[in-house]
Amino acid sequence: MHKKRLIARLDIKNSFVIKGIHLEGLRKIGEPNAMALEYYNQGIDELIFMDAVAAYYDRNSLFHIIEAACRDVFVPITVGGGIRTLEDIRQALKSGADKVAINTQAIANPSFIKEAAQTFGSQCIVASIVAKLSTPGHWEAYTYNGREPTGRDALEWAKELEDLGAGEIMLTSLDQEGTKKGYDITLYEAFRPTLSIPLIACGGAGRHEHLTQLSDAVDVDALSVASLFHYGLAGIAETKEVLAASGIEVRR
Repeated sequence: MHKKRLIARLDIKNSFVIKGIHLEGLRKIGEPNAMALEYYNQGIDELIFMDAVAAYYDRNSLFHIIEAACRDVFVPITVGGGIRTLEDIRQALKSGADKVAINTQAIANPSFIKEAAQTFGSQCIVASIVAKLSTPGHWEAYTYNGREPTGRDALEWAKELEDLGAGEIMLTSLDQEGTKKGYDITLYEAFRPTLSIPLIACGGAGRHEHLTQLSDAVDVDALSVASLFHYGLAGIAETKEVLAASGIEVRR
């Protein structure tokens, strides 16, 4: 079995890391580069920087933050929010990002994923899906940082994204995001068998048990965490020790 990646996700608005519940009611948490360096020093495997309002303004404002982070942080970095053109991707990679996360533009123009993967390689393209339960066993994909329903079945959309060339799927449960009540295990149980590319789980981690419960139930490739680390509920090294003690292989 592959080793689980532990990822810290930093949602950013106006140069501050922010956090809310269900991607609403956002409050300031801290300064992104300081937090990224702290997580790096603690042993995080990867970082995700998401511009929380970029989709509304047709631009990503994080490239200067990524450039600063890369001077001190040496783990893979994904940047997302407002990625709409090949030039946006080129600029993100030039700033030091290893991957880009794309949601809203993918829904608006699915061929963009194919074009991006062909231009930069699938390994650079993370398809971001924000999913909300619509009926039992069915989830709807949302755009604009979880604010706009699309009418698209999230599971069918994930399959299409893989066929278009996405290298990873970052799947966020809108129902669980920010609640600290645990991952939506049913969601990941539904998605995992249909995908052959890596699956990143996002939304809901508030205790160590939430990570072990999901890992025991579903073979996701990476666990994305925000509140657990942002609010000092657990440290990264401690979290890896707990996962390893539960028989879950993690990166050291």
